[in-house]
Amino acid sequence: MADEATAPLLVSYKAKPAKAPSIDDAIETYIGATGAGQLLKAILLAFSWAFDAQQCAGPALVSLPASSFFAGCLAGGFLLTTLADSLLGRKKMLLVSLVAMSVAGVLTAFSPNVWAYAALRFMCGFGRSMVGTCALVLSTELVGKRWRDKVSVAGFACFTVGFLSLPALAYMFREASWRNMYLWTSLPSLCYAILLYFLVQESPRWLLVRGRKQDAIETVRQIASLNGASGITSSFSMLHACCAMQHEDAGAGGDGVFATMHSMWERRWALRRLAAIMTASFGVGMVYYGMPLNVGNLGSNLYLSVTYNALAEFPSSILSWLLMGKINRRSSVVALTAVAGLCSLACVVIPEVSGARMAAEVFSFFATCTAFNVILMYSIELFPTSVRNSAVGLVRQALVLGGVAAPMLVALGRERSFWSFGVFGLSVGCLGLFAACLPETRGRSMSDTMDEEEHKEAATAAADISPITATSDVDNDADLV
Repeated sequence: MADEATAPLLVSYKAKPAKAPSIDDAIETYIGATGAGQLLKAILLAFSWAFDAQQCAGPALVSLPASSFFAGCLAGGFLLTTLADSLLGRKKMLLVSLVAMSVAGVLTAFSPNVWAYAALRFMCGFGRSMVGTCALVLSTELVGKRWRDKVSVAGFACFTVGFLSLPALAYMFREASWRNMYLWTSLPSLCYAILLYFLVQESPRWLLVRGRKQDAIETVRQIASLNGASGITSSFSMLHACCAMQHEDAGAGGDGVFATMHSMWERRWALRRLAAIMTASFGVGMVYYGMPLNVGNLGSNLYLSVTYNALAEFPSSILSWLLMGKINRRSSVVALTAVAGLCSLACVVIPEVSGARMAAEVFSFFATCTAFNVILMYSIELFPTSVRNSAVGLVRQALVLGGVAAPMLVALGRERSFWSFGVFGLSVGCLGLFAACLPETRGRSMSDTMDEEEHKEAATAAADISPITATSDVDNDADLV
């Protein structure tokens, strides 16, 4: 009798199939510990931001040359951003960008006239457009989840170091030709690119998504050896399993150069996220690039003014690190943009000669710098590996586009402060609210394919609906009783 009772249970029982490991699971298993050598390489990558800053705020950027440089940044940002996700990968794209930026900068020092100068500035901006994006994405993909925030903040701090080097170099060569400045800000980045070529590996996440299993295994083996695991004999079975599972989505919708754009375009959730974070970024970029333009109108020493402006970004890097570790990304962006907007609006009503106005302006810029950093890290986590570089690149272009609108507003603000501080405050405060439409990503594992991200979003939506359904069921039971 007992046998008859238990037999159907035994026959009908089916073991749940084991969940296939994701790329993120494999990466965390093999290199998630992030040893000292691995961390140093990630920080070496983050130093690319210093060269990015030197060119972004380089010498003699006025009138036509300034327009040419930013036009090159925008063109490169839209045309090159997909190459790091498709054909070239993060490392090659970074190296190509650094070399192109450096060569164009050196040639600028020998430009015979303003037209050649403007053309070379365009080429420099075109190459520079991908340096910060690729460095940020690659450095965060080479470390475990625990160190991701810290490595990204190291990049933001290096940007400040590069910015600070400019007034120092300008002061050193104040009696010399401006051509010396271009040589000293361009040649080091060429040497740095050579150093990266030999010392830094490609992103194993990207290699796995592209189906390059053997290259990924060799890369993971090299990184793991930096953590003291020399002579690894592991079969990397998790990498084999996740590569087999993810291979069909390797191209993110195809192998073309713009396949990543098409992949985001045809998925409403990706398009919605991209539109929301780019809108918030536009407002942040307007204040980030617009506030410092008033420095030259303060009547103080130009070298010291630029130095103080750069130093203001160091505390924002520290605050970014604290916020990313303790507070939700979405709440941080909304709060920071609201504070930046209120402080900027306060500058409209506070008299110009008072120290309170300077304090409000500095605090607005400080909050904007912090929001700038958080948004870039947020965009890395919002999109999977297969389209991550493209998405982060577009977010950076939205920041630059905001900066393009800033000079005109600053010029109008000389007659009436509302057109600068007022518009800045309304823009960053209102557009920052679009971040409230985004999902929260703090503490979440990074996705690697579009399908994986879709499954996570569906699971999150189901989890949100379940408590409501359960509550409804309880209420119905109570009514029946």
